[in-house]
Amino acid sequence: MKFATPLTEGIILKRYKRFLADIQLPNGEVITAHTANTGSMKTCWEPGWKALISFHDNPKRKLKYSLEMTHNGQTWIGINTSLPNKLAKEAIEKGLIKELKGFPLIKPEVKTGDSRIDLLLSKEKEIQSKKDQFFVEIKNVTLKGAEQQKKAALFPDAVSERGQKHIKELMRLYKEGYNAALLFVIQREDVHYFSPAKEIDPTYSKLLEEAASLGVLILAYQCTMSNKEIVINKSLPVILSN
Repeated sequence: MKFATPLTEGIILKRYKRFLADIQLPNGEVITAHTANTGSMKTCWEPGWKALISFHDNPKRKLKYSLEMTHNGQTWIGINTSLPNKLAKEAIEKGLIKELKGFPLIKPEVKTGDSRIDLLLSKEKEIQSKKDQFFVEIKNVTLKGAEQQKKAALFPDAVSERGQKHIKELMRLYKEGYNAALLFVIQREDVHYFSPAKEIDPTYSKLLEEAASLGVLILAYQCTMSNKEIVINKSLPVILSN
């Protein structure tokens, strides 16, 4: 996914009220940028880190800038949680996710049961069977592990009852005969594998293992990051138990 214009580099000073971040521009001006991330953003920012922001000249917007990435000295980290669905859709369309090839039709935001799954892939306009359909839930991953897991990308970064609900729904769909997958989009390049954040949300970790045992695909794909584009680049190993 290419940005409409190259992003502007600045320095992040603070993040507050969930949706706001103060950024110092190269000319010394301090602006407030919208932060499309309601999570804890653990391991994603510290005062003084480099940041990339986008400018939006829309009269309806109160804040003209959006925080897109931060840099920890090793890698850009994509903190905009509105992007992973777009990144995944683009990668699927280009055939970059080998496990999801052969399903050329993509429908976003499909209501199923009491949930809404991010993507429904299908083979034909006229659905022949449940196996011609693939439900895919997408999660943005930015949390990096510490100590024994310092090379791990972890999810979630806080207890996620919504995420637990999505896993249960995917298992239900799989039992009914559909294809189902959970795709973790990792927006940082300083990690080598993916694991659930068991210490943060043990219930989520347990459900993820249960889903994998059942047959739901658990996929982790890493992005390459720059001020010009973010692209899903390669598959990472998934380690569900430690």
